[in-house]
Formats: sequence, C-alpha cells, structure tokens
Amino acid sequence: MRYALQSLALLLVAACGGRSTTYTVGAAGPWKESYGVMTRRGIDLAVEEINHAGGIHGSPLRLVARDDEANGTRATAIAQDFVRDSRVLAVIGHVNSGAMLAAARVYDGELAAVATSASSPDLTGVSPWVFRVISSDSLNGVTLGRFASQIGGNSPDMKQAAVLYENDSYGRGLADAFRRNFRGTVISFDPIDQALADAEPFISYYKMKKPGIVFVASRDQAALAILREARRQQLDAVFIGGDGWQSIVVDSTASEGAYVGTSFNADDPSPAVQRFTRAFRKRFDAIPDAFAALGYDATMLVAQAILRKGGNRSAIRDYIASLDADHPFEAVTGPVYFSEGGDPLGMAFRVTRVSHGSLLTGAAP
Repeated sequence: MRYALQSLALLLVAACGGRSTTYTVGAAGPWKESYGVMTRRGIDLAVEEINHAGGIHGSPLRLVARDDEANGTRATAIAQDFVRDSRVLAVIGHVNSGAMLAAARVYDGELAAVATSASSPDLTGVSPWVFRVISSDSLNGVTLGRFASQIGGNSPDMKQAAVLYENDSYGRGLADAFRRNFRGTVISFDPIDQALADAEPFISYYKMKKPGIVFVASRDQAALAILREARRQQLDAVFIGGDGWQSIVVDSTASEGAYVGTSFNADDPSPAVQRFTRAFRKRFDAIPDAFAALGYDATMLVAQAILRKGGNRSAIRDYIASLDADHPFEAVTGPVYFSEGGDPLGMAFRVTRVSHGSLLTGAAP
C-alpha cells in the first residue's frame, strides 16, 4: 500500500510539472555476475515504474549504468566519470564493498552515492556523501553468530564451528564478526577464493574434525562448490552463510536445509514486498532476491531525493542524510534512515532457511 501511494504521489507531482529537463543518475556494479544481474534488474524496474508514472516533475529519469566488474581500479575510474559529468545527480551503487571503498574518496564532497549490497564495516563513516541500504557485516555477523550459537541447544557438537571466508573486505568482515559472536569453539578459520571450484580438501578435513556448524562468508559460486561437495561426502553439519548466499537456491538439492542471512525475502506477506515481488516476476519472470530489492530501494530513494530537491547535488545528499526515525524512506526492505556514518537504521536482517528451493522466513535454530 505504501508503494502504491508513493507511485501515486510521483504521478501527481508529474502532472503538475511542465519541465523538459531529464534527471540523470549513475549506477555501477558487476552486471555480468549473478548478483549484479539481480541488482541491475531491481534498478531497472524502479526506473521503469518511475517513468511509467510520469517521471519526476514531469521529466524522465535517465539511467547511466557502468560495469565496474567488482574491481576497485575500474570503480574509481567510473566514479571520476560520474563526478565530471554535471548531468549525473547521484549514484546508485556500487554493489561490492571493495569497489565502493575505492570509489568513495572520489564521491566525497562531490556526489551522493547509495551503495546496494556493499556491507564491509570499513565503509562506515568513509564519507558523508556515501550511504548504503544494507546493514554492515559487523552487525550481520552478530546476528548470524548468535543464531548459530542457539542451534542444537547444549549439544557439544553444535558448539564447534568451522569458518571459511572469501579473502576480501566482505568475507573477512563477515567472518570476523561471526567468530566474535559465536558462543562456542571455532576449530578452523580459513580463506578461500571467490572462484573456488574444488572444495574437497575442506570437506574431507571437516569429515575428520566433525564440526556441527560450518559458516561460510562467501558469494554463491564458492558456496555452491562447498555445499555440493558436502552433499557428495555426506557431511553431517549445519551450513550457514550471509547475504552472498541468496542465489544458492538455484541448486535446490545441494542447498536444502542451509541457513542464509538476508535483508529481504520474497515470501514475506507484507503488502510492499508482495507488490514488488509481483511486479518483478511480471517483468523478469523470476523471483526477486535481496540484491534485486536493494537495487530497487536505492533507486527509489535517490529518485525521492531528486523529487524533493531537484537537480542540486548537495541538496540531494543533504536530503538523504536528513532522513530520521520520524521521517524514514519507506523501502521494500523496511523503513530506512541513516547514521552519521551512512549506515542504514531501522532495517531488518534476518536468518532464513532453504526449503525446496525457497527461503523461508522465521527459521528456527
């Protein structure tokens, strides 16, 4: 209902306007990666809905999307292009923590950027011009660590965990936060490559050590390699991952029973989530995940800032920073306003469980 009202508000404002200006925003992410594809779909859906409703003040919202390939050097170059282009009023992205950290110094003092799924704790306070619509891994790891601590009650086996992490800002931050908040023994803490193809050594080791829990701070490619090998070797352990695991449901056999931390679930019965899910499925013939929802939310937030403040870069940044508990942005992923460090407040991060190819909310430990 809230989103229907917001669309109506955009339409009414458009009807009152008569300007021919085109409002331009930038977007940057690794569009060829699976999570990048879903993020881009969420962004595109938001732009299409805004323009279908009449645009902003009667003018269309134009998207300039660049592929940063999750590479810091390329992200920096793209950020410089966006800053130099006076038509670009704000940026949606970047998607990855490393790319966002590299680009942040370029945006500082020049252009507001709203990151989608860049969750590294290192981003907190990096620039007053940089915001994100996903909570920090320092908080997400707390949720996941505490959740894992409750699995199995007082069973000794469930008080031992093995941890794997992608050796980048995302993986290290999430794994460190999990380790600090797991009330048990971490028997191993090992880095892995994002493109991990052979998980046999790790799973064979776990077969000997028998940890009750395996926590993996990775994205979907490495996650599926680990889960498939664990299934092959019939490893009896509970697998837990963060928001990078959302796409593991594509392999319903390997992912069955795994726990996934996420800020969005398409099965949530709230009207806002169901409206977005229906629109996304109609447009892309796919179920949206958190990457899609966060891309959509970041775009809608930037559009609302432009709607309120027009084409002034500084005013757009100030509007985003001015949101508070009494006046949040009503996003699909929950009401959003920001700390002084640019982190979202008011949003929920929850643990779901994979069941028959779907993520179920309210998973009990």
